[in-house]
Amino acid sequence: MADSAKNVSQQTEDRLSRVAESVRKKFDRITAGGFTDKIKNGRFADQVDHGVDQGRREARQRKQDGPER
Repeated sequence: MADSAKNVSQQTEDRLSRVAESVRKKFDRITAGGFTDKIKNGRFADQVDHGVDQGRREARQRKQDGPER
């Protein structure tokens, strides 16, 4: 019986080691393409805040046109 318990224990330890390694690999794969890396590489460069751009255009236009009468 003691040998059987040792075998079960060893098999369980082996399985847990494989699961831990699998989790480490998946974690590394997920964190490899971090959010900051995507920003640095310009992934979101084409997504602009149009509200800010419109506000700047309107302010520029008001400045060029002069004060309202």
